[in-house]
Amino acid sequence: MNGIVIIGAGEAGTRAAFALREAGFSGPVTLAGTEPHLPYERPPLSKPLDGAVQMKPICSAEALEAAGIDYLPGMPVVQIDTARRHLLLGDGRTLAYDRLLLATGARPRRLACPGAERALDFRTFADAAAIFSRVEGVETVAIVGGGLIGMELAAVLRGKGVAVGVVEAAARPLGRAVPARLAARLHARHAEEGVRFHLGQGIAEITPDAVLLADGTRVPADIVVSAIGVVPDTGLAEAAGLATGNGILTDAFLRTSDPHVFAAGDCAAVSVAGGGHVRFESWRNARSQAETAARNMAGASEAFAAIPWFWSDQYDLGLQVAGLPQPGHDCILRPAGEGELEFYLDGGRLVAAAGLGPGNSLAKDIKLAEMLIAAGISPDPAALADPAVNLKALLKSARAA
Repeated sequence: MNGIVIIGAGEAGTRAAFALREAGFSGPVTLAGTEPHLPYERPPLSKPLDGAVQMKPICSAEALEAAGIDYLPGMPVVQIDTARRHLLLGDGRTLAYDRLLLATGARPRRLACPGAERALDFRTFADAAAIFSRVEGVETVAIVGGGLIGMELAAVLRGKGVAVGVVEAAARPLGRAVPARLAARLHARHAEEGVRFHLGQGIAEITPDAVLLADGTRVPADIVVSAIGVVPDTGLAEAAGLATGNGILTDAFLRTSDPHVFAAGDCAAVSVAGGGHVRFESWRNARSQAETAARNMAGASEAFAAIPWFWSDQYDLGLQVAGLPQPGHDCILRPAGEGELEFYLDGGRLVAAAGLGPGNSLAKDIKLAEMLIAAGISPDPAALADPAVNLKALLKSARAA
């Protein structure tokens, strides 16, 4: 028995390896990662502790050994031969498999302007260590990209007293993932903290000490960080002849176009009801897809149906979004102490919720909102808007109905 091989030792790949054992799979499990470290979590990279980047392991070497997981650190996979079901490793060895999981994640999107090679990426532990080691003693940092990663980094750098300029091609920051009202509040908070924004701007050139914008503006920068998003890492899948689009295309069970090969995490574009494929980039999604793929590789037939969810910490504010808010949804506002909640209805049915408030103060509300979304209810909008109406009571009524 050749067992199951997992390519990619990030959140999805590592979680899948352990989920296989939890599902009762007793055959060989091999986990191959390109980085030399133990598997680690990415979210803490943007939150250094006492000036040092946090390496928060997903698991210990002892846990891998106890679970019977053969971990290959610093071992890239060069080629997949789906016909013979084996892999070519970076050291020249071949590795056979019965089932294969692609958890190759995503790689930073590259800038395409003169001087782009001067910009630092922010994706891996090595990237974060390079940035924060160089930040000590500098005065100005320019961040290209006003998405979640760029804005989180801006908040951390302002906390260190570094002058920060954010260059964003869109008309506003956080436009892709965050509901407009909450994005505007975060934008305003960054401005209050002294972050300077250059919106709707293209880049003409990155020089040794500045970012030159298309309109001639010069943004001073001792360091430039590129945070313009990621692209799914589909190279191995494409070379192996697997179907790809905006990611490695899978069915609802996370099977690729080869029934012996599955995909999960940032690299996977999953078939959704109504047609098309959707790729979700979040920590929880990586875990949820990994667990579903693992159970299916072990013999189950379970469609992936988790509700998308992500969070972001910026200054003392915590943002959480559950579901996929869309501009066409009806939006219901609800005060929540020092924060606020937004609920999104599609044809009267609750499909998404978002909250912004101090720290983790709205976590319980968002969790209850997730449960209400999962219940498929069509709540009274007035009840959602009224902070005196307990969300737990709404959930209890929905379950009783």
